[in-house]
Amino acid sequence: MSKRDYYDVLGVGKTASDDEIKKAFRKKAIEHHPDKAGGDESKFKELNEAYEVLKDDRKRQRYDQFGHAGVGSSAASDGGNPYAGFGGGQNGNFDFGDLGLGDIFGSFFGGGQQRQQQSRGRDVETSVDLTFEEGIFGKEQKIKIAIDDVCEHCKGTTAEPGHDLKTCDTCKGSGQVMRVTRTVFGDIQQATVCNSCKGSGKIPEKECTVCHGKGTARKDQTINLKIPAGIDDGATIRLREQGEAIARGSKGDLYVHIRVKPHKHFTREGDLILSEVNVPMVDAALGTEIEVATVDGPIRMKVPAGTQSGTDFKLSSHGVPHMRGSGRGAHIVTVTVVTPTKLSKHQQELLKEFKSKSNKRSFFN
Repeated sequence: MSKRDYYDVLGVGKTASDDEIKKAFRKKAIEHHPDKAGGDESKFKELNEAYEVLKDDRKRQRYDQFGHAGVGSSAASDGGNPYAGFGGGQNGNFDFGDLGLGDIFGSFFGGGQQRQQQSRGRDVETSVDLTFEEGIFGKEQKIKIAIDDVCEHCKGTTAEPGHDLKTCDTCKGSGQVMRVTRTVFGDIQQATVCNSCKGSGKIPEKECTVCHGKGTARKDQTINLKIPAGIDDGATIRLREQGEAIARGSKGDLYVHIRVKPHKHFTREGDLILSEVNVPMVDAALGTEIEVATVDGPIRMKVPAGTQSGTDFKLSSHGVPHMRGSGRGAHIVTVTVVTPTKLSKHQQELLKEFKSKSNKRSFFN
């Protein structure tokens, strides 16, 4: 589905002033805000995306010149980076079940049957540093971390091989113990996880002689991580069940935070790459062809005669790969026309002659 024109989204003309754009955005944002009755979240996101571009003079100039390709994937829509923010990756949802909030509120409001919850290992966080180019093209990275893994001797059962598990003497196999708390509202009964069996309802007849009944052991791990092309600074990749292990339970997850180093010459804006290049005044006036650096290597770019300072040129498909779908964004090159500061006497005379002839032509024309 193609994007709507940003001016149409805000309901303003292409010559609208900054104040007109701001007023139009505020009016429509109030109308479509998702927290408001009758609001529309998709329209609100569309408004925000349009406003983020049109309120910025440089982005607006590129949009007027190149359309949506000139501003790339908007951060407001998060379209260029599905890994953005903590908890991104394949599945960014957190499971709050381990907090036991359901059991606490169940005890306060009439009790009810307590549900034994599955044990789960701790989540682990680490970070990876990438160069600007590695963030653009992606890479495979080996991550070395020391975490609790399943004990190889008892295979995580906590029992010495040849011995079985038995019913926990403390909780009688329920995995929970009841605790009574006195409050101003009276005695409140609350279920808590049994400390002896950690909620499993079972304990070993004889503890593992290697992990001493813990079911896990500290190990150095090497994990192969495939970092996708186009990932941005601040993104997080979630690797399911690559975190710490726990006895007779599932492993936690590993969260890898991505840090992309800045580049000396390039900056990134969504799926766009931006850079600047200096062009001598005479070359800009007469037209020339220059060599421009890109992440794909140097390429030749034509600068038409009469190019003004601040003019943008679009190099299609030399930007950031789209993480959703195929293709790449553009590389926008901004030309700065350089005026010479030191002129020879002959050069000064030529410029004066040019100025004199230009003034005469403009007067009679």
